[in-house]
Amino acid sequence: MTMWKRHQKFERHSMWLVIGIVIVVSIGGIVEIAPLFWVESTIEEVEGVRPYTPLELAGRDVYIAEGCYGCHSQMIRPLRDEVERYGHYSLAAESMYDHPFQWGSKRTGPDLARVGGKYSNDWHREHLINPRALVPESNMPPYRFLADQDLDAHAIQAKLRTMQRLGVPYTAEEIENAAADLNAQVDPFASATSDLRRRYGPRVNQGDFDGDPKRLTRLDALIAYLQVLGTMVDFRTYEAEDPENLR
Repeated sequence: MTMWKRHQKFERHSMWLVIGIVIVVSIGGIVEIAPLFWVESTIEEVEGVRPYTPLELAGRDVYIAEGCYGCHSQMIRPLRDEVERYGHYSLAAESMYDHPFQWGSKRTGPDLARVGGKYSNDWHREHLINPRALVPESNMPPYRFLADQDLDAHAIQAKLRTMQRLGVPYTAEEIENAAADLNAQVDPFASATSDLRRRYGPRVNQGDFDGDPKRLTRLDALIAYLQVLGTMVDFRTYEAEDPENLR
């Protein structure tokens, strides 16, 4: 009865109820958010994670521009059925250089967080040109036109510079050589010890992506982006902090 009397003011007067809600939510928000201002980063550092190469970054822009994110997520949840189907659950560090990240739960098509290296460049090219030629039940639209559109790379330095301002650790050297690195990645005759690999690591996927080595197309860029997804972290050596998360 005493408790009811204390609640009467809130139950019978909406303004007091609103004030009470604001106070409680504010306290909860301060408790959860304020400590983050004193934490340098909430993302654990994972070996192998690096910024995208200029070509991969351009491909990501194509991926977003064509609305691929509307049907494909890039987030494998730590649930057994997801891990068994797609691979190791997604780590926050894998998206730390994405602005914006491509997580989500809308899956008209399969999750793409681990699609890199799963199929060949030829497979991706054919699938993007005519999806039903390889996956008869697919309802994905064809993207044949990407093979006919040259990649507009005139602003690639500006893109890297913008990412740098957002916190992506591109160096002055990487920004200065952005155009050269972009073209080097699609050169099937590029040396394995090229400056591109010195700047971005020996595991960078170099070669012709769209089947036409004479042109640099939007299809080149998109396939290069798809081929890097999920390949930066070596999960054969990565140790999860809590393997019991799978349930």
